[in-house]
Amino acid sequence: GRHPQPLGDPFMAFHINKGLVRKYMNSLLIGELSPEQPSFEPTKNKELIDEFRELRATVERMGLMKANHVFFLLHLLHILLLDVAAWLTLWVFGTSLVPFLLCAVLLSTVQAQAGWLQHDFGHLSVFSTSTWNHLLHHFVIGHLKGAPASWWNHMHFQHHAKPNCFGKDPDINMHPLFFALGKILSVELGKRKKKYMPYNHQHKYFFLIGPPALLPLYFQWYIFYFAIHRKKWVDLAWMITFYVRLFLTYQPLLGLKGILGLFFVVRFLESHWFVWVTQMNHIPMHIDRDRNMDWVSIQLHATCNVHKSAFNDWFSGHLNFQIEHHLFPTMPRHNYHKVAPLVQSLCAKYGIEYQSKPLLSAFADIVYSLKESGQLWLDAYLHQ
Repeated sequence: GRHPQPLGDPFMAFHINKGLVRKYMNSLLIGELSPEQPSFEPTKNKELIDEFRELRATVERMGLMKANHVFFLLHLLHILLLDVAAWLTLWVFGTSLVPFLLCAVLLSTVQAQAGWLQHDFGHLSVFSTSTWNHLLHHFVIGHLKGAPASWWNHMHFQHHAKPNCFGKDPDINMHPLFFALGKILSVELGKRKKKYMPYNHQHKYFFLIGPPALLPLYFQWYIFYFAIHRKKWVDLAWMITFYVRLFLTYQPLLGLKGILGLFFVVRFLESHWFVWVTQMNHIPMHIDRDRNMDWVSIQLHATCNVHKSAFNDWFSGHLNFQIEHHLFPTMPRHNYHKVAPLVQSLCAKYGIEYQSKPLLSAFADIVYSLKESGQLWLDAYLHQ
């Protein structure tokens, strides 16, 4: 027979040391259901779940949960190399406009790539012990990016548990104040005659308040508020090392005003990169309130992929394999492409669409989906 899994699929997906966590979770186990009680609601697709559990066991047997440490080391080295190259650009060529902008582009690349790398450590997908993952997560997000690890954990695990579920996924919190997201919620908003913004123009104002603004205007301030407000002093100490190093290395070359200018140009460029890549996988997909679907179906309906290529893999930190990442969050990213065919056949068998598209189409779909939901909102607002 099968083992009962009282802790469920999200538990299996997110923890690398199952035994240890089980020890702590056992005290929280309230009791098993009696045999005649169904352990899953009718909305949950039992066969799909069982088959996914088998797939998960297969993936573990294939060794796809084991990280190639050389891959991650090289990744870290390419980030550090670009960081040094940015500084050398100003040191060698001076601080006129062209070297200044080249330095900014190099530093933006460092920030974006460190963003993808901290995501790997945050998901515990590099080392077999949590301790090493956490330590490197602090180093990459704290020292290389100047942000708190606890803030990322707080936001990101909620997103993974219920992607595109309104009120539960913090990544879609811009609905309804800034954007009307998803067909269902947009129509609902229109029917309730709510108009916080002219949503029928949101696909245009997205270019103003989305990509350019998210990091420099919002995240940059909020991370300090978060760390201080929640008394995350270890995070704050790591963060301060980033700003101290930036000041010590660039002050002799640029002075204080120059550093501030460089810093905000970098955050501005990085923000575009971050927003387009992070939104392409979820915003065009099904967005709704939590309908209590099974974990696997939630992930598959809320997520789409972007085709594999050396550039796409690098540019998106392998988040072009977002479907695989959502089904196996602790899998090291260099193995996503190996499990992808297995996930595709699972989707085909259960009639679930497995969407994969070119990078630029994925970017365009963000805008199209905003335009569509804005139009649906307007129609409902005027006529329903």
